[in-house]
Amino acid sequence: MSRDATFENRANVSRPQPGRLRRMSDRLLAFGDQVAAVLRPRSLAGVPVRDGMGLSGGERAQWVGFDAALAWVIGGLLALGLVMVYSASIQLPDNPKFENYSPTFFLTRHILSIVLAVIAGAVCLAIPLRTWERAAPWIFVAALILLILVLIPGIGKVVNKSRRWIPLGVMNFQPSEFAKLAMVLYAANYMVRKMDLKESFMRAVLPMAVALGVVGLLLLAEPDMGAFIVIAMIAMGILFLGGVNGRMFLIVTLVLLGTFVLIITFSEVRRERIFAYITPWDPKYAQGKGYQLTHSLIAFGRGEVFGQGLGSSIEKLHYLPEAHTDFLLAVIGEELGLIGVASVILAFFWMVRRIFVIGRQAIALDRVFAGLTAQGIGLWMGGQAFINMGVNLGVLPTKGLTLPLMSYGGSAILLCVIALAVVLRVDMENRQLMRGGRA
Repeated sequence: MSRDATFENRANVSRPQPGRLRRMSDRLLAFGDQVAAVLRPRSLAGVPVRDGMGLSGGERAQWVGFDAALAWVIGGLLALGLVMVYSASIQLPDNPKFENYSPTFFLTRHILSIVLAVIAGAVCLAIPLRTWERAAPWIFVAALILLILVLIPGIGKVVNKSRRWIPLGVMNFQPSEFAKLAMVLYAANYMVRKMDLKESFMRAVLPMAVALGVVGLLLLAEPDMGAFIVIAMIAMGILFLGGVNGRMFLIVTLVLLGTFVLIITFSEVRRERIFAYITPWDPKYAQGKGYQLTHSLIAFGRGEVFGQGLGSSIEKLHYLPEAHTDFLLAVIGEELGLIGVASVILAFFWMVRRIFVIGRQAIALDRVFAGLTAQGIGLWMGGQAFINMGVNLGVLPTKGLTLPLMSYGGSAILLCVIALAVVLRVDMENRQLMRGGRA
């Protein structure tokens, strides 16, 4: 026998037959599934990996992940906010108003708020969007009840002449923050239910306008004009994104603008704020209604391009009121300069843009509620950040709104993280659908 024939015979003996090859392949696949079952984390980013994660029948759920870049940006804003809140509040105990507080009092409470927010966000990340959709009307009713309770003496806590908080021990809960999330969910659910009637003003737009009016009256009774502006922006934005007739949208917008003008006209305090915003350096306002704005502008001026250095702000030393809450961006501007402020603005811009992309993907996948919910949260984060930054920079009149994810405030941090966890859940379900699963 020739040498070539010998090699050919050996190759034929060692080559598996088709049936044998199939059995070997099945065994390898089964072994791979067993190894994956052992190595696959039972919980990742707060979402248990198990059968039935939005799937039907015996279809096996697999971890499809979520937008890691978005999660990192959210975490980065939380971390920078924590550092800047500590920097802005460390000197507050020198003020007689806070003389019983330790230098780390606000830092400790802010850390607690972030921990609670992350835990709550992880829980909400595991809740399917269909559950949020079913619960949306009841969440809105709960928000209305809380807005009523906070107005009752003995339940609501008065701070700076405003009754906006319900003391809960570990934090002062602000129902207006919960109302923002409730309005996002309710408006998205409402548009899904009224999709076939969106051309009718009486049956599509008017009921939402009434709901918004009730929320507005409760918020103005606290008073909390800033929260009302944000909630109105959320409701109107979702109506517009949901495809409401342009003429009806314009009419409602004009009515809202007229309402805000009347509120300002008949409120001396708000009217003075507008005048102080226009001429903050006027001696009449510089030590009154324009005091915060002038010192905020001084802080930005001192920061220049690269800032005075972390912890080196002068304005936070009792010159700039509410430096750790409403005017945190001014402290960032003074200590980290134009570079720090621009980085924060770009981070918010990227985050909001990414949220809208996720919402658009959901709508393209015929998940209208999920898409409108994500885009409503994008309007909330972007709109509130824009207003806070505009107030700090003197572009908008002074208004008590915190910078999302960064300013000191327990319930604000909690609800922002929960809302963003819902967005990550939308992205998870989008990925599951695009890989052939069911959300």
